Amino acid sequence: MRRFLPDIFTTLLISTVILASLLPASGTFADYFGIATSLAIGLLFFLHGARLSTDVVIAGLLHWRLHLVILLTTFALFPLLGMALGFIPISILPQPLYLGILFLCVLPSTVQSSIAFTSMAGGNVPAAICSASASNIFGMFLTPLLVGLLFSIGGHGGFSWDVLQKILLQLLAPFAVGQILQPWIGNWIRSKKRILTPVDRGSILMVVYLAFSKAVVEGLWQTFSLRDIAVVIVLDALLLAFVLVLTMYGSRHLGFNRADEITITFCGSKKSLASGVPMAGVIFAGQSIGAIVLPLMIFHQIQLMACAVIAQKYADATASSASDKTLNPNSART
Repeated sequence: MRRFLPDIFTTLLISTVILASLLPASGTFADYFGIATSLAIGLLFFLHGARLSTDVVIAGLLHWRLHLVILLTTFALFPLLGMALGFIPISILPQPLYLGILFLCVLPSTVQSSIAFTSMAGGNVPAAICSASASNIFGMFLTPLLVGLLFSIGGHGGFSWDVLQKILLQLLAPFAVGQILQPWIGNWIRSKKRILTPVDRGSILMVVYLAFSKAVVEGLWQTFSLRDIAVVIVLDALLLAFVLVLTMYGSRHLGFNRADEITITFCGSKKSLASGVPMAGVIFAGQSIGAIVLPLMIFHQIQLMACAVIAQKYADATASSASDKTLNPNSART
């Protein structure tokens, strides 16, 4: 049952939302906290750049068919599904929450959890490292472009060069600096994972607290009911289930082996909370983003629970297959 319980970070996220609901940041404190949050986001993406080994990227790029499938799933299939959900009546899915789901659909894949689940299930870990990292790099450009395109199609605003400039300055620039310095500091940063993890998670919690504080002040919980939240939970679960099934069986149909199938399934179906929350803070600066990030936070927990079960199933199947070959060494020949 432990796999179905929230992890520590999810518990902290829920606690942050509760704190913002009871003691929202406002006035001068909110202004200064916003500045600190922007600096923390810059540091977060600097660390992402410094951790990513250039050798891993070069080695992984050789498996281009796998990466193409994952990128198309992340930045084409998901957005199309998000647009399809736009046909749900507003009386069932309020527009602010729909925009949150649409934003979720244009985000890059996760890095740490995609790699962890791929490794646990016995997948192609080097390809997962490369694909998940590439997804986040491309996401710095593609996510704001897709937000501008899809939101303008739906009449919710258009593309803004100012937003792209903010993304480049606040996210890509620190990432690039980290990548440049990676040969000198990369090994040290990777060796200090336990020490630097609070920087990663702390910056996300800061953005969540600031976002929900503003949303609470503007009446977030008076605007949405428990029924609205339940609808988001159901839609997030259905969205994830559809993509999981499609990536799993689609990769088999395309002729990928079992290890690559696992990589495509986990990297193609996941969405990054670590990148999504900071991006929301930059893309929707000056707006209430509580409703924007709420579907993403719910999706984050659902994907962790679902993928934990699936990864264990893959691992058990692999272990069972290996056991059968050990007991029947001639079975592989027959």
